[in-house]
Amino acid sequence: MKFSIVTPSFRNSDWLKLCVASVADQEGVEFEHIVQDSCSDDDTRTWLRGDSRVQAFVEKDTGMYDAVNRGYRRATGEILAYLNCDEQYLPGALKTIHDFFEANPQVEVALAHSLIVDARGNYVCHRHAMVPESRHIWFRFRMLTSSIFVRRKVIHERGIFFDTRWRDLGDFHWARELMKNKVPMAVCNSLAATFTDTGENMNLRANAIREKTETLAMAPGWVRLLRPFWIFQHRARRIAAGHFKLRPMSYEIYTLQSPRERVHFDVAKPTSIWWNRM
Repeated sequence: MKFSIVTPSFRNSDWLKLCVASVADQEGVEFEHIVQDSCSDDDTRTWLRGDSRVQAFVEKDTGMYDAVNRGYRRATGEILAYLNCDEQYLPGALKTIHDFFEANPQVEVALAHSLIVDARGNYVCHRHAMVPESRHIWFRFRMLTSSIFVRRKVIHERGIFFDTRWRDLGDFHWARELMKNKVPMAVCNSLAATFTDTGENMNLRANAIREKTETLAMAPGWVRLLRPFWIFQHRARRIAAGHFKLRPMSYEIYTLQSPRERVHFDVAKPTSIWWNRM
């Protein structure tokens, strides 16, 4: 069961190096790492093409989701995923997902959990995955793409690529297409990746805010009217899933200060609340 990991890249050389390292040291699985770089004019061009750990394709695209689609079309693996430059896989992540798919042949999309870290790699919070619910999804989107893995058939047989009309909310609309097509999804109850809250992430920019407003307007009026109720239901689901009963834990990632060796972090009081995104 081979993995194809796609990373869209544009002017993110320092973060991309950490991302590449986190894929390269995965053990116990076969994988390829495809980097779709949109002709970056920063330090990326000095090392990417010569890095044997990746398959680098340097070509102009129309945005992140176009880059991911291009990578998916080139992918040769049975399991596909995309990992942004500011994201990393945790040790053993791909082997865990491999075993999950082998144990659950009916599942086409595996949703694992992620950690949110700051620009220095320090812990911020857990980000637990949940299978999306048709009404909750408009207000609480629990699918972080750093920890989403799909069988090849989802992309190459069902044809569920990303809609490139969206520059920032393509993940949300892709998830809605999964739901419309009744694609079997399940949660793999394991941490797979980290997402770095740099304070400059795309989903904080003006276009993302505009797309969020436009997207919410697409929700049925009666769904918007009952928003407090859906949020309450969603929170109840999280409580039932044990998202707020966390124990001390640790993790290891690459950092800007340590790009060649993973750094160990201990977390005495983990939380499921992303306070600066409330």
